[in-house]
Amino acid sequence: MKTAIVGGGIMGITLAYYLARAGVTVEVFEASATLGGLAGPLTLPDGVEVDRFYHAILPSDAYLNTLCTELGIADQMRFKETRTGFYYNHAIYSMNNIVEFLKFPPLGWIDRLRLGITVLAAQRVRDWQELEGVSVEEWLIRLGGKNTYQNIWRPMLAAKFDGDFRNVPATWIWSRLVRVKSTRQGASQKEGAGHIIGGYITLIKAMAERIEAAGGRIHLSTPVQEVCIEGGRATGVRLADGVHTFDAVAVTSQVPIFKRLIPDAAPEYHEFLSKTDYLGIVCPLLVLDRPLTGYWTLNITDERIPFTGVIETTSYIDPLLVGGHHLVYLPKYTAPGSTLSAKSDAEIRSMWMENLHAMFPEFDDAAVRYFLVHRERYVEPLHGLNSVHLIPAVETPVRSLFLVTTAQIYPALTNGESVSRHGHDAAASIQRALAMPVAMAA
Repeated sequence: MKTAIVGGGIMGITLAYYLARAGVTVEVFEASATLGGLAGPLTLPDGVEVDRFYHAILPSDAYLNTLCTELGIADQMRFKETRTGFYYNHAIYSMNNIVEFLKFPPLGWIDRLRLGITVLAAQRVRDWQELEGVSVEEWLIRLGGKNTYQNIWRPMLAAKFDGDFRNVPATWIWSRLVRVKSTRQGASQKEGAGHIIGGYITLIKAMAERIEAAGGRIHLSTPVQEVCIEGGRATGVRLADGVHTFDAVAVTSQVPIFKRLIPDAAPEYHEFLSKTDYLGIVCPLLVLDRPLTGYWTLNITDERIPFTGVIETTSYIDPLLVGGHHLVYLPKYTAPGSTLSAKSDAEIRSMWMENLHAMFPEFDDAAVRYFLVHRERYVEPLHGLNSVHLIPAVETPVRSLFLVTTAQIYPALTNGESVSRHGHDAAASIQRALAMPVAMAA
C-alpha cells in the first residue's frame, strides 16, 4: 500500500513514522526546504539553530517520552525547575507556591480561595463534554467570582483571542489548567519543564531516518498543488512535474489549506470544512546576550501590552546549547482579519520594543543580538460552543483520502505530546480504513 503524506511538519512526520513502522510505504511531500513546520528550526544570522516558535516538554508527557525512548533519543531530553510570573499593574509577581499566591495584590482572601477552587475544579472534571455548552466567561465567573475574572482571566482571554472570546467554551481554559497542573511534580509541587537538545527537529530527524530506513521517501521543497480525485476516490497528488499516483493520500495541513488542495471534492464537504477557522500568530523572537526575567512564562494581565506573554525558553534550556544566546518569545495571537498581522516587521519591532521598555525600565537595547519576527495565519484551531460535531474526521467522504490535523486534537492542547499521540492514533485509523476492502473481499 503506497501512501502519500502531504506535509512534513511534526504531524506529517509522526504519521509517516507510525505508518512506515506498520509496513506501509510512505512518501512525504513538504513545500518548504526544511522539515518541522511550526515545530521546525530557525537558523539565526550567526548560524545557530533554534526553535522558530516556543515549545516545552513536561515531565508528565508520557507519550512523547515513550516515543523518544523508542527512537533512542531519550538521553537528549533535559528537564529543569522553572518559574511562572504575572505582570500586573507595572510590576512582576512570582506565582510558584502558595505563599506567593496568597500575596498576589489584586485578589482578596476570598478571591484567592476561589481561584484555588477553580484550579481544583478543573482537575476534577471527568467528562469534558459537560463544559462544551458553557462559555469560558460563565464558568470562570461561576467558580472564581467577578473580581478574579476581571483582574486575572478576562485580560488574559482578551489577549489570547485578540479581543473576542464570547463563543469560546469552558473546555479551552479547562485543558490549560490541567496542563499547567501537570508541570508540577512530586510532593514539593515544584514547576518543571524541559526540551530535547537541538529542539523538536531532533525528534523529527530521528523519525525521518526510521521512515527512510523502512523504504519511505521524503521530498523537501516539493509543494503539492492538488490532491487528485477520480470517481470519489483519491488517486494521487499533482506536483509541479505532473501527477504522481498513490493508493491513498493523507493531508496533515490546517483545514483551510486542505480545503484548497481538494477542488474536486463535493461542495457539501467544502462547505463543512469552511466552518473551521484558526487563530494566527505574530511571534517575534528576541535574542539577547543576557537573561530578561528568569521566568519561563510571564503572563500579562495588562491589555495595553500588545503581546500575550513573555516566554523565556532559556529558563529551562541551557544557553550554551543555543550558542550562548538567551531566547525570549513575545507572541501575539491574532483573530481572523486582524490588522496587527498586516503590520510590517519594522512596525512590530517598534511596538514591541516600546512596550518592553515600559515593562522593564532597566532594559538595555545593547542586550539585543537579534529581533526576528515570525508569522503564521493558521496556528490554533477555533472551536466554538457546542461545535464538536464540526471537527472534521480523519476519514473523509473521499475514499482513500485522510485528514490528520491539529483541529482534531480537542479538547487537549496542541503540543508535542498530543501531536505524537494523535499521529499514532490516526495511523491506526488509516490502517483500518485501508484494510477494510481486503477484509470484505476475503
